Amino acid sequence: MPLRDHFRPPVEDRHSWDELHGMWPAVIVQQLFPILPAGYVAAPRVHVGSAFEIVVSTYERDEPAREEMAKDKNGGIAVATWAPPKPTLTLETELPDQDEYEVRVYDARHGRRLVAAIDFASPSNKDRPKSRRAFVAKVAALLQRDVSVSIVDVVTIRQFNLYADLLELIGRTDPMLGAEPPALYAITIRGRKRAGKRPLLDTWFHRSWDTCFPR
Repeated sequence: MPLRDHFRPPVEDRHSWDELHGMWPAVIVQQLFPILPAGYVAAPRVHVGSAFEIVVSTYERDEPAREEMAKDKNGGIAVATWAPPKPTLTLETELPDQDEYEVRVYDARHGRRLVAAIDFASPSNKDRPKSRRAFVAKVAALLQRDVSVSIVDVVTIRQFNLYADLLELIGRTDPMLGAEPPALYAITIRGRKRAGKRPLLDTWFHRSWDTCFPR
């Protein structure tokens, strides 16, 4: 199936990138189920960072609170007031809330342990240095937990390579990237631990699909 540039007209005028990204994980899950080994399951995960709502609910307890049950020595109710300790530092900041389009594969035989993840890069993952650092830190954390990670990047309006950023984080390079790492690519990364030796990373890198995008 040819890929199309959902980030620019004329394709963008008909179907936006988030429509493609929102459906892509579910379709991949459908394709994975017939070929996954026995005991493994796949599930889509979509979280749109800028579109969320917080629901605040209250409830009434059927039983009196613990402090209401306490009696002082005169037979009255002793109410203990608890206050949290003051913070040692208060900072004004804005934590990056990123879009997540992902397929996760679990080992259902071992407590639904996460074993693999396919992440689809979105514009919000590449728009600012701190967003790219957050994405790379997430990938590094998954690799530390022995989770194989694939990154699929078809974002044509942000010219950054998150795989190159990951390699910079761990102090390594990949000759496949060349002098100017392509902005469009797919990469699969698998960690391997070795007894008494430093762990290894296996990578499978596929360069850009520039010629696959009709203009």
